[in-house]
Amino acid sequence: MSIPLEVLAAEALGLSPEERSELLDRLLASLEPNPLDPDWEQAWATEIDRREAEIAAGTATWIAGEEAVRRLRVQLK
Repeated sequence: MSIPLEVLAAEALGLSPEERSELLDRLLASLEPNPLDPDWEQAWATEIDRREAEIAAGTATWIAGEEAVRRLRVQLK
């Protein structure tokens, strides 16, 4: 039997900041593809290089994480 998401979230929010950080690390790690997959690693290395080149060339700019999340939420509505 699984725990309802609302109950689980309430329990997680009751943890200390350090415990929430550890839980977050574990959850994020569970979503990542196999880091030993060379195709995955090469694809990300290529994407990172592309993004860095755009920043260096001035064709793209950094944005704050909060702004990125706000933009995504607007797009997903």
